[in-house]
Parts: sequence; C-alpha cells; structure tokens
Amino acid sequence: MSTVTDAVRAAGPRPAGGIGQSVRDSLVVAKRNLIRMSRIPEMVIFGLIQPIMFVVLFSYVFGGSMMIGNSIDPVDYRNFLMAGIFAQTVTFATAGAGAGIADDMHKGLIDRFRSLPMARGAVLTGRTIADLVQTALTLLVLAVVALLVGWRIHEGIGKALAAFGLLLLLGYAFTWVGALIGLSVRTPEAATSGGLIWLFPVTFISNAFVDSSKMTPWLRHVADWNPFSATVQACRQLFGNPGVSPSDAWPMQHPVWASVIYSVLIILLFRTLAVRKYRSATA
Repeated sequence: MSTVTDAVRAAGPRPAGGIGQSVRDSLVVAKRNLIRMSRIPEMVIFGLIQPIMFVVLFSYVFGGSMMIGNSIDPVDYRNFLMAGIFAQTVTFATAGAGAGIADDMHKGLIDRFRSLPMARGAVLTGRTIADLVQTALTLLVLAVVALLVGWRIHEGIGKALAAFGLLLLLGYAFTWVGALIGLSVRTPEAATSGGLIWLFPVTFISNAFVDSSKMTPWLRHVADWNPFSATVQACRQLFGNPGVSPSDAWPMQHPVWASVIYSVLIILLFRTLAVRKYRSATA
C-alpha cells in the first residue's frame, strides 16, 4: 500500500479527470497489485493447478468416449477441448479479481485510495490490468501443458496469437464483472462464491466441452448465443482445431467478430457499473 500512496502523493494534488492522469494512476495501482502477487506465489501456483487438472482429467478420462464429428479419436477430442479449457481459465480468473477487491474493501484500503488525489477509476482499472497479466502467465503455462498432451495448432502462429488475444480480451471483460461483485459484497469469501456461481452455467451451457449440435434445440440456441461460446468457436477456427460445427446463429457464423463485440460490450457495461459502485461503496 505504501508504494501506491507514496507514488501518487509524490505527484502532488491534481484535479480529477484526464486520460493521462487516469493511465498513470492505473499503472501505479497495477504495479502495486503485481508486487503483491509476486510476494504471495501460492496465489499464482493455485491458479495454475486447477486448469492443468481440467486438461489432464478431461483429456484422459473423457477423451476416449467423446465423439467429435464422426471421430472418437482421443487426440481429436483433446484438440477440440483446449479452446474451451483456455476460455474457462480466463473466465474463472473473475472470482479471484472479485475476492481481491472485496478483501481491499474489507480492510479499508479502498477508503484510503479514495482519499488520494487520483483518478476515480484507476483503482479498479489497475486491479484488472494486474489480473490480466496473471491470466496471460497462466495461459502460457497452460498452452505448454496442452502441447504436452497432444494439442496442436494448424493455422499458423499469427492466427494462434490472435486467438490468445481474444481469450485475454474475454478474460479482461469478465474481470470487470468480478470487480462489480467484489464491490457489492461484504467479505472476500462471499465474492469468491458469488464469482463462481454464475460462471458454471456460462461455461458449461456452451460449446466448450461438447459440440452444441448434440444438445436439445432450445439448449443449443442458448449455447450458440453465449458470449463464452463465441470466443471458444473463434479460437477453434483460428487454431484450426476440430469441432467448428455449422450453425444458423450469427455468433457461430462470425465468431471472431462476435467475440470482440461481446467482450467490448461487457467491458463498457460492467466498467461503468463498477466505477459507479466504487464511488458510493463503503468498507
């Protein structure tokens, strides 16, 4: 905390507002959160264990019984699965973001931030940027594990990097949902629970783990219009992985554009709500 306080006070009192000030203050807060994460390595380690377990369990437990198209080859299912696991990993980071903000609220740190001459949205923006860096590190490690279990890309490194960019954009969008939850509850435990409850239907009523064409018609319609499904479909398309089934739903026909639009809309909506909540929240 002293790092942030000293850095912001060193600049002296400044009027609220201004893009330059907001960027500077956000980077200071992001640095504070990254330093904090580096001093608590178990936060990063535990964040890596869960997605690695999902990769191994789904690949080897379900891989031999899942049909992708007309194939029941476990390798095909692993290639199909990885886009869903990547997307699930970046969205589940939401719970950690919410818990971190709720913890700062519970300790009175948010009130101390608000007493400083800094941009109003900088605390939340800095927090989400730090979470984005941690998510990128998790994705890197997870990609290495995926390669070890047989996942491959078939459309070149450029499209693969674009797919990871879409994943990070989705993860960043969902951290704003977590920020709003963290500001709306009283304890970090409640933020963790609240951050996970809605994530399970979002991630499982989708095309992440099974082909949505195998679902009942009404459930497939929900899955095809799910923002999460759009990113998964876009990643499979960009990676060249199997399971990109035809669909009449616009997000499935144009998954890359749908993924970008969904993520940007989520950021605009939930950042606005979170900053408004931050201004009125009390510890």
